[in-house]
Amino acid sequence: MFYARSERYKKNCRKRSKKYESDEKWHLHLWKEDDDILGAIGIRIENELNVIIQHISVNPSHRGLGIGKKMVQAIQQQYQNKYAVCPTDETKTFYEAAMEEEQD
Repeated sequence: MFYARSERYKKNCRKRSKKYESDEKWHLHLWKEDDDILGAIGIRIENELNVIIQHISVNPSHRGLGIGKKMVQAIQQQYQNKYAVCPTDETKTFYEAAMEEEQD
């Protein structure tokens, strides 16, 4: 579910996809409704304490519907009892907005 603009970007996306397939510490979670994949969120288990949300992607035709926030909140709920769920610098702003909305 990568919507690429350049060949370099496409190459990096393919490289990340392979990492999710081959590295047991990288997990890609799909957000589905019926049989449609609406988004994906990628996490990395950094150590015994932390899970890092490193990629968030929502199908362009489903953006603005809160799907990305639901994905972040679902990851938080799934992993919070075992790990601290943390964003990367790239996902931090989105993560914080999603978690702030959950607290409201």
